[in-house]
Amino acid sequence: MKTGNLLQAKPHYEILDGLRGVAAIMVLGFHVLEAYYVTSPTGRFDQLLNHAYLAVDFFFVLSGFVIGYAYDDRWGRMTVGSFLKRRVFRLHPMVVFGTLLGVVLFYFGASEVFPLIRDVPLWKMLLYAVVGILLLPTPPSVDIRGWKEMYTLDAPVWTLAFEYAANVLYALFVRKFSKAALVIFVSLAACATLYLTLTQGDVIGGWTLDGEHMRIGFTRLLYPFFAGLLLYRLGKVVRIRHAFVWCSLLLVAVLVVPRIGGMTSLWANGLYEAAVILAVFPLIVAMGAGGQVKGKFASRLCRLLGDISYPVYLVNYPFCYVHTGWVSDTKCTLAEAGWAPYAVFAAVLVVSYAAMKWYDIPVRKWLRKYQD
Repeated sequence: MKTGNLLQAKPHYEILDGLRGVAAIMVLGFHVLEAYYVTSPTGRFDQLLNHAYLAVDFFFVLSGFVIGYAYDDRWGRMTVGSFLKRRVFRLHPMVVFGTLLGVVLFYFGASEVFPLIRDVPLWKMLLYAVVGILLLPTPPSVDIRGWKEMYTLDAPVWTLAFEYAANVLYALFVRKFSKAALVIFVSLAACATLYLTLTQGDVIGGWTLDGEHMRIGFTRLLYPFFAGLLLYRLGKVVRIRHAFVWCSLLLVAVLVVPRIGGMTSLWANGLYEAAVILAVFPLIVAMGAGGQVKGKFASRLCRLLGDISYPVYLVNYPFCYVHTGWVSDTKCTLAEAGWAPYAVFAAVLVVSYAAMKWYDIPVRKWLRKYQD
């Protein structure tokens, strides 16, 4: 079914684009700093930008809202197949790029913290590249790095696997839900989120192919993504002046809050994370959706942040593997690292911008000719 003329892209929510970029930069900072705490038994509690991993859950809220906005009114003019093709064409080029970057940098990460790398033959690593590009998860039993990741060449790809799962659920079932049914579904997912956070103390997990990580991953996915969809369908937005500034400040504030409590009071941190995921993130999206960007500079900034956010997210970890290996071998602290973390941060931004400008945007433009 040809739908190209009927399914032209809708205008973007510029502030939501900008917030995606802010969150991606926070993730980059978290991953760069993670190298200095990853081998510490208390790293989970002492790490700087401590809650920046919650940006993943914020991305899911944004995705659910944007999917509802972009596609809810297109069913009947669009098949499930054409929807899924459009999502693959939007998401997968950078999955390929990030995986291939992981190939290029893989052996540079050989270190004490990644003990398996030195013994991995080239053919096996390249086989993992093919598997990763096809988004096929690998179990811990065949790990080639030492961290038991499903996508060992570019770990953040695990969130894309769950994003695809959410898209399939939406296309096959949830798009047909009434508002009442969606409220019930999201409420049950909220209960699962609350149970996870109060029992585990956080939502950390989702990147290993085992029962526990799969439970965490789907729990992290279901409430945020479909709460975002519900938020769009309810049409409830919050209108404030200078929305991008206030939304950005609130987002950064909740992501930099230090770990709350310790091993004896996991519930305290869990309660904080539940409040952020269940209430604060939807509020930020509602404020962003209800706000307006005024001025060419602000508009261009939001568009740039939105365009670069996805490349930053999928480019950063191959560099961070190398950085983490260096930190592990040199045993340097953050105070002793000097220019190293700043160099990694800058390198990721430069490569991400190049990937956006000369790869992601042109490839997606070319793929649009085949999406319907």
